[in-house]
Amino acid sequence: MKEARFYRKLDADVVDCFLCAQRCRIKPGKRGKCAVRQNEEGTLFSLVYEQVIAQHVDPIEKKPLFHFHPGSRSYSIATAGCNFRCLFCQNADISQLPREHHAIPGRRVPVEDVVREAKESGCATISYTYTEPTIFMEYALDIAEKAHREGIGSVFVSNGYMTAEALEILAPQLDAANVDLKAFSDEFYSEQCGAHLQPVLDTLQRMKHYGIWVEVTTLLIPGLNDDPGELRKLAQFLVDLGPETPWHVSRFHPTYRLLDRRPTPVETLQMARRIGLDAGLRYVYTGNIPGDEGERTFCHACGELLIERYGFSTRIRGVKGGACTQCGAPMAGVRIP
Repeated sequence: MKEARFYRKLDADVVDCFLCAQRCRIKPGKRGKCAVRQNEEGTLFSLVYEQVIAQHVDPIEKKPLFHFHPGSRSYSIATAGCNFRCLFCQNADISQLPREHHAIPGRRVPVEDVVREAKESGCATISYTYTEPTIFMEYALDIAEKAHREGIGSVFVSNGYMTAEALEILAPQLDAANVDLKAFSDEFYSEQCGAHLQPVLDTLQRMKHYGIWVEVTTLLIPGLNDDPGELRKLAQFLVDLGPETPWHVSRFHPTYRLLDRRPTPVETLQMARRIGLDAGLRYVYTGNIPGDEGERTFCHACGELLIERYGFSTRIRGVKGGACTQCGAPMAGVRIP
């Protein structure tokens, strides 16, 4: 156990955790909603520091990040736990273990080992992913700081539910983030995730303010968050955030506790992509349908094919020096070839 950051002591040994927007008040001997931060006699501890449950080398496109070091690899880690309880969680076997089974499995991987292995693997970045990285913030911060000294970037794949206080400390160490904007409805967030919409919108705006490269993912679930009117509102929010912000609309498959919904029709994803492009977004991608045109990057100015993709395979076609070879328009992103 490691003493947590982002908390303050209250009366009667109660603590106020302000790491995430759940803002739990935790009594002695109890844990927060993430189930991995525990109050011991008025001191809050992280139960997952250096306790890795998943560890892989992934294409950066798997995060998904299509405009950040395209074609590179990212050393990806996670600990158990999450501050959401999404009924459709694709990694519930590790994210919900602490809450549902009071178990915190993992093996100890020191900060130095993560950075060393990332470097030896030839990875440009370290991704904090698979579960919600905010809940292992102390570990992520220590890794990111050391990684930067070694020339390795850091990426959060996040639900965006961190507080302004936490993001202010994280921002100097964070190079990019893919944030799940799961819907544009507070009712959806409340019923399906045990959370609220506004803190996620606030985080996206703050990340942009700090200069973090941001891409957004929405998993489209039939009958829950695929209404065209709602998608137009979401797309408009992203346009206001910045028309260069890539939006990934991904296909849902029944899983965990949401088994009564069919997989998302391909036509729904293509419809959402048209909505995003019509709203003024320059880059809208379809996910989980390999071979679809929506996997590719096109020049927003002339329509030239810039990057061709199939699944996580990437081929640079019409971009050089970060610009379209046909018309010279820049392709938004970081370390574009």
